[in-house]
Order: sequence, then structure tokens, then C-alpha cells
Amino acid sequence: MAQPGVLMTKEPAPQSVPASDLPMKLSEVALNTGAYSSSGLATAGFRTAKYLPGEWHQSNYDMYHKAFAGCKQGEHDRAEAKDLAEYTAQRAQCAQQDSTTALGHRLQNTHFWKSELQKEIEDLDAETNLLAAQKLRLERALDATEVPHAIATDNLQCRERRQPPDLVNDEVERELLKEAELIRNIQELLKRTLMQARNQMQLNRDHKEICERDWSDKVETYNIDDKCGRYNNQSTNVQFHPNSVKFEESASTPETWAKFTHDNIYRAEREKLASGNLRVLIDNILHDVSEDLRRQCDTVNEAFAKRCEELEDTKHKLEYHLKNVLREIGAQEANIAALKQAIKDKEAPMKVAQTRLYDRSFRPNVELCRDEAQLSLISEVEELTESIAALKKKLMESEQTLRNLEDTRMYLEKDIAVKKNSIFIDRQKCMAHRTRYPVALKLAGYQ
Repeated sequence: MAQPGVLMTKEPAPQSVPASDLPMKLSEVALNTGAYSSSGLATAGFRTAKYLPGEWHQSNYDMYHKAFAGCKQGEHDRAEAKDLAEYTAQRAQCAQQDSTTALGHRLQNTHFWKSELQKEIEDLDAETNLLAAQKLRLERALDATEVPHAIATDNLQCRERRQPPDLVNDEVERELLKEAELIRNIQELLKRTLMQARNQMQLNRDHKEICERDWSDKVETYNIDDKCGRYNNQSTNVQFHPNSVKFEESASTPETWAKFTHDNIYRAEREKLASGNLRVLIDNILHDVSEDLRRQCDTVNEAFAKRCEELEDTKHKLEYHLKNVLREIGAQEANIAALKQAIKDKEAPMKVAQTRLYDRSFRPNVELCRDEAQLSLISEVEELTESIAALKKKLMESEQTLRNLEDTRMYLEKDIAVKKNSIFIDRQKCMAHRTRYPVALKLAGYQ
């Protein structure tokens, strides 16, 4: 708007005129122009740059009105600003209290899961230590089976040095083969169980590590939220972070956050249960293994004792028969000597009888008679010949019997030697070696 009294080079812009003042303006314009004008054409240029008194009054009225309206509007704006400031301050305080409360609830949730994770970590660590102890028992039991295996193998090899006819597949042999097979099966079982225990321990450590990482994140989060919960309007270590008011694309929701930890604990509990079941299985296996080995050891020992008893009994019988055979050999040798003496004793009577017959054969002529004396001599010679023949036949029979007795003696002595060798192998070698068989506690992995 142009100011009054200022010379304008251009015509002023048209002014808005109230409808009530329109007749007056038109009359004034009629009076100041035309035939009624007092200034004439000479003052026309000065009139165009100035306001009329009515316009001046109207302009002041408008200014007063605007000033009054501005004051009213300012008061209204100040009242609204005050109310808005109080409202926003109240809202900010409520929002901060709600955030603090939410942080408190979040701290409780975080502390709960952190405590659960810590308990699970401790339980897994304790379970892993218990499983490690069972694994050590398995290793000890596996090492302990080497001694029974060596004993059984050595027994079988020693018994291969038995001599016929004692080189027989007897009860001891069968039980030793059964024992060797049992030990091999047990060793395979222990090796498989040991591998299973190692794998389970690795799974326990892996899940413990997962829980530890989750627990570490929970601890760090708890410290962060605890620090955030302690912030207030009087804190000096707060500042603006405009870009922090956004959600990360990788951020989790409360449901997925709780599910993540719950799943970790669930898997850890599952592995802990599997580890506990494996420990029970290992304990049962070691108990059964030790009992089976000791039972088979006792069976083999009983078979050895029974076999040694049989060998001893057989040896005693053979020695008894050998004693009889030796006595019979002595008697037969004496009998042969007596027969030889008897045959020798028949030589003199035979000589006498034959000499008599020979001499009487020189009797002359009719004197060469078959008298009673001649017949008696002939009968005597025949009788002596038959006696000598019978004695020689008996001597041959006795000598054959003696040879048979000698063979029997040789067989008996050889068999007795074989029995002694078998007894030495079974008793001095095998049974003496079996005294080093591990006890049940060692086979169960306790030693």
C-alpha cells in the first residue's frame, strides 16, 4: 500500500472501497472533476498521488482493527502454545515412563531367559563331565579286555603243543574258542559305544557353545537395556541420534526372539537327555560285559579243572597198569628163565636115556631084544622129547607175551608222558596264566 504524501511515478493500484462508502466516493469524484473542479488541469498530477481524508480515516481504522485482531490472535496462539507445550510435555513424560516400564519388562524377560540359559549351560557342562567319566570307563574297559584276549589266545596256542592222542577238540578247547569270540565281540561293542560317546560329547559341547553365545548376547543386551533404563532427562551422557529411529531389516520380533532361545534350550535339553540315556546304556553295557567275561572265565576255569582231573585220573590209571605190567614183565622174565632152566634140566635125563638106548643098541644077536627096559627107555626119551617141545613152545609163548608186555609198557610210558605233558600245559601253562585274568571292577572300567 502506498504511503500518503509520497510522489508516485505510477498510478496507485485500485483501492477496495466498502459498499456503504460508494455513493460518497462517487459524489466527491464528481465534485472534484469536470466543471466543478477548482484546481484545474494544472494540479491534476499532484492529486493522483495522495489519499483523501476519508481514506486516511478508513486506513487507520483498518490498522486498529488489524492490530486488535492480531493481539487477540496472539493471545489465542500463546494459549494454544502453552496448552500444546503442557500436553506434549505430559505425553513425553508418559511415553518415557512407558518406555522405562517396557524396558523393565524386557529386562525381566531377558533375565529369565539368561538364567534359564545359564542353568542349561551348567547342566550341560555337568552332563558332559559325567559322560566323560563314562567314556574313561569305556577306554579302561577296552584296554582291560586286551589281557583276557591275550590269555585266551595264549591258551589256545599252548594247547596246540599237546601230543596225540591228547590233541583233541575237548570242552576246554570249545570254551576257549567261545571266550575268544566273546572278547572280540565285546571289543567291537565297546569301540562302537566309545565312538558314540565321543560324538555325544561333541554334540553336548556344540549345544553348550550355542547356549553360551545366546547367554553372552543376553548378558550384553541386559547390560544395554539396564543402562537405557537408567537414562532420564537429567542424564548428561545422552545426545541426539536421529538415524536410530528405524527398524533393522534383520531385527527379530518378541515371538521369534523368545522362540530362538526356547529352541536352543529345547535342543540342549534333548541332547542332555540323550547323553543321560547314553550314560545309563554305557553303565549297563560295562556291567554286562564284566559279568559275561567273568562268567566265561569261570566256565573255562571249570573246564580246565575238570580236564586236568580227567588227565590226572587217566594218568594214575595208566601208572597203575604200568606198575602191573612191570610186575608182570618181571614175573614173565622169571618164568622164561625157569622155562629155560627146565629145558636145560631135561638135557641130562635126555642124554642118559639116549646114551642108554645107544649103548643097548650094541647088544649082540638075539640080545638085541625089545624088552621092558628098552621100551621104558624109548618111552622116557619120547616123554622127555615131548616135555622139551612143550617147554620150548611155552618158552616161545612166554617170550611173545614178554614182548607184548614190553610193547604195552612202552605204550603206557609214552601215554603217561603225553598225559604229563598235557597236564603241564593245562595246569602249569594255561591255568597259571589265567590267574592274571582281570577282576570284575577292572573289566567294568573302574580301575
